[in-house]
Amino acid sequence: MKRKRNLYQIEEDRPTGREELCRYFPYFNSNSSQLVCLFIGRIFRRPVLGKAMVVAVHASPLVFLPSSPFAASRNLKKQCNTIINFNIGLQSSHSKPSCITISSIKCSASSTSAIISKEEEPLPLEVNEIKTMCKTWVWRGSNINYLSYQARNNNTSRPSLLLVHGFGASVAHWRKNIAILAQDYAVYAIDLLGFGASDKPEGFAYNMETWAQLILDFVNETIQRPTVLVGNSVGSLACVIAAADPSQTSIQGLVLLNCAGGMNNKAIVDDWRIKLLLPLLWLVDFLLNQKPIASAIFNRVKQRENLKNILLSVYGNKESVDEDLVDIIRTPADAEGALDAFVSIVTGPPGPNPVQLIPKVTLPILVLWGDQDPFTPIDGPVGRYFSSLPSQKPNVSLFLLEGVGHCPHDDRPDLVHEKLLPWLNHLPVTENVVT
Repeated sequence: MKRKRNLYQIEEDRPTGREELCRYFPYFNSNSSQLVCLFIGRIFRRPVLGKAMVVAVHASPLVFLPSSPFAASRNLKKQCNTIINFNIGLQSSHSKPSCITISSIKCSASSTSAIISKEEEPLPLEVNEIKTMCKTWVWRGSNINYLSYQARNNNTSRPSLLLVHGFGASVAHWRKNIAILAQDYAVYAIDLLGFGASDKPEGFAYNMETWAQLILDFVNETIQRPTVLVGNSVGSLACVIAAADPSQTSIQGLVLLNCAGGMNNKAIVDDWRIKLLLPLLWLVDFLLNQKPIASAIFNRVKQRENLKNILLSVYGNKESVDEDLVDIIRTPADAEGALDAFVSIVTGPPGPNPVQLIPKVTLPILVLWGDQDPFTPIDGPVGRYFSSLPSQKPNVSLFLLEGVGHCPHDDRPDLVHEKLLPWLNHLPVTENVVT
């Protein structure tokens, strides 16, 4: 008798490997739907579209992918914990270059030339310290949480920096960067509407354009100086949208850390392979719009152990996944309106694609990319697009960071600072006040 396969078991009796799989299925490059759990998978008691159905939940969107006829990589099994994880193209390719070097700055992840000596380097801020330093800015009737950390040397000839977090994160996610950057720059960090300690309005329809406008208004109303936007993940995309606004005059540069392709996986719906999966994606949206189902998923995912497992699979440097990080992600998830924000973002419109936006941006752009990112891998569609930019646009510099995951600034802040600080120092001096 043929043994019945477990519903969640990944087949291994067919050709495996990244190249074989990704020849047929594209990467899913958004990050906003990264927190999904087994609950939906249990609805499917029988195989669908193949011998077995893999429920992909750990990463960006929730993906239902037939495991036959093309099997997933064996390495993915190591990452399956309480939550079944499946990220297309998760593992790095064998031929991946160790470093991408563009512009006059030489890239070396193992460089011994430190910008700041270890003795002089300020300590990371404590999470509780950040909470006491935060202020509130009222935007369109909603309270927006932000931090202002002024430069130690009060150098007004330099631009200010605005740090914009990714999906599920907040101001405190920049705890390892703020003090170092503030040695020479006025540093601001903001909780986007729906995240962190910012308001989560009932019934609000979240979209990328709203976050971009929030960023622009914050720069113009609160910072009131030329500003470099530094974003991670979906926060990067919001920064790109803001910088591409033809009416803006306040943004002086962009720093993109593993930029997302959209607010959710509908961002690459033009790909014919995604179109094949659209009925399943619509089903996911339908299920998440059922309050009891969405609540069960959300509550399961935000359990401490589940959340830590997700973070461990996202970070290249596992030592960076500490209890503080888990609290940074988990605490806002308990706030009123967090579930509604989660559902709205996962099921909402993906927003503009960076491929459409970047050609409109003539500002200096620094792209830093972790080579072990399971959400937006460097050899996925979005990663490939950004890696091609330096040869096409002289205003773009790109560095691939070895052994780094989706959140480089928190995963390996030393490597980020090593590339970011020299790039900032070479920015042209502009007027000090935004007009």
